[in-house]
Amino acid sequence: MEPKEVRGIIAGGGTGGHLHPGLAIAREICRRSENAELLFVTGRRKMELDILNRTGFLQASIDVEGLKGRGWFKGLRALVKLPLSFFQSFSIIRGFSPNIVIGVGGYSAGPVCVLSRLMGIPSAIHEQNSYPGLTNRILCRVVDRVFISFEESRAHFPGGSLLLTGNPILEEFLAGNTKSGEKNQIFTILIVGGSQGAHAINRSMVETLKILKERGKVPGVIHQTGETDYKEVVEAYRREGVKGEVLPFIEDMGRAYSQADLVIGRAGAATVSELAALGKPSILIPYPHAANRHQETNAQMLVRAGGAEMMLEETLSGQRLAESLMRYMNDRPALTEMGQRAKKVGRGDAAGIIVDQLMEMIK
Repeated sequence: MEPKEVRGIIAGGGTGGHLHPGLAIAREICRRSENAELLFVTGRRKMELDILNRTGFLQASIDVEGLKGRGWFKGLRALVKLPLSFFQSFSIIRGFSPNIVIGVGGYSAGPVCVLSRLMGIPSAIHEQNSYPGLTNRILCRVVDRVFISFEESRAHFPGGSLLLTGNPILEEFLAGNTKSGEKNQIFTILIVGGSQGAHAINRSMVETLKILKERGKVPGVIHQTGETDYKEVVEAYRREGVKGEVLPFIEDMGRAYSQADLVIGRAGAATVSELAALGKPSILIPYPHAANRHQETNAQMLVRAGGAEMMLEETLSGQRLAESLMRYMNDRPALTEMGQRAKKVGRGDAAGIIVDQLMEMIK
């Protein structure tokens, strides 16, 4: 039996990889409880506000910045802001009166979860990546439960009650049928480097498409570039005479995934989880500067299952990408099997498992 009323705060953000799982959890709560009232507490990044403004959920911002790897000046500025962020968080929690709080990663989760503990409110965190972020490594001893997406992350938490749940995925990302292996259709590649794009992938992909064109292979292309590289990539496509649907940001990822035979992108936790749940074969190019190179560990889940190929950015080139793509374009059955292997390790029920736990904590 579900609680009669759910008043929840979902704290965190900074990237779509943090916010999207939070949104999936929020929607699962609303599906179960007609009386649910949910509030997202984030920082003040435009991306966070843009994503949440489209959802209709309540949102509040606090002034908080990261400390790690920012240099002494920015680190000092972040420390000066900490008392303010705790005061703002206290005011938000007292005004909203939640009966559950969950942090989804990102610096704004820190003050909210710490104060929830001090105020006697049940709380939990969710970690998307194989190597947990600094905020969650601190909070694991503060909150009541810790939900993890990868078994590998368990060893990096110094404490807490850990439960392997997988990474919650938005329903619209799972919409539509896969088309891998279908005959008489244009082979379509989806290039996505995360919400901010990926310069190395953008640069190599234009060269790859040029090589494919010279060899008589003209795939369909959906290419998310990020805002920074958008104009440069559009101009490169025009200059090299290659065609594709080039976008700074893909609003309808469900459509993009459903059209793709193969995905090329980074190995953020959200991307890896979506590919597995959808059964999409992929070429993963981990971001080399991620903390403890955790994107490589993320990617290994799919690589070990036979559902993805991994290329390190240090060895990435247009030529190498072109050779891999031609191999897959010429062997659709192998691509279909690759997708099936990816799907075997997918977990589409993460949001439900997490909400089961949250409801139990409220009761």
